[in-house]
Amino acid sequence: MKKGFILLFTMMLTVGVLAACGTSDKANKKSGDKKVLVMATSADYPPFEYVETGKSDEIIGFDADLAKAITKNLGYEVKVKDMDFSGLVQSLKSGQADFVLAGMTPTEKRKKNVDFSDIYFTAHHLIVSKKDSGIKSIADLKGKTVGVQLGSIQEGKAQEINKEVPIKIENRNRIPDLIQEIKSGRFDAAIIEDTVAKGYLEKEKDFAGFTLSDDPKEAGSAIAFPKNSELTAKFNKELKKMKDNGELQKFVVKWFGGEQ
Repeated sequence: MKKGFILLFTMMLTVGVLAACGTSDKANKKSGDKKVLVMATSADYPPFEYVETGKSDEIIGFDADLAKAITKNLGYEVKVKDMDFSGLVQSLKSGQADFVLAGMTPTEKRKKNVDFSDIYFTAHHLIVSKKDSGIKSIADLKGKTVGVQLGSIQEGKAQEINKEVPIKIENRNRIPDLIQEIKSGRFDAAIIEDTVAKGYLEKEKDFAGFTLSDDPKEAGSAIAFPKNSELTAKFNKELKKMKDNGELQKFVVKWFGGEQ
């Protein structure tokens, strides 16, 4: 009988300890947990987002810094998911991502599928080609093959140009692919955002470019969210704070070297 009592007491004590541990673990998990937001991007767009060759697999750049700053201020952690630019909007619609930060312009077409934050950066578009191509104006593009990134606003710009002068439009998933196609002679030119093109023009000494005028209604980059996401207002509030306190301008200087 005494032996049975001791065994029962031991079992009760063990259950009690396990229950206490379970409660402790749950408490720690709850107190230590931080909601993780998934950011979708296309990491081929320096200095907005890219992987630095030979250093690490980490995605860095202006958008990466901006995402970390905003999510930290809001009490979230961020996980970055890299994909082709053409799949970014769909990633929001399908629930694969909470927001997109990828130098994306809030066009009217995109607004039908996703919501956008306020503009956080404004840039222009460049026609990039080899220096000996003879391409110095839109008129010089007549009959030429022009490359654009699939799903980008530059794709729309190429279609606009095609209404002025006949061109052959080709798209690729990644910006480096456009550069390679020019180098190989398959493309005569490509349309790339000026801040991104600047880095390639510095590396490719036989390349040149000229600026396209922009439609002010469709200028600038914004953060994209699923329709009716509560994050839109939260991110806008943080963006305004960062503009007012100069934090956003510090990122501009760091990644672009000057004023917007």
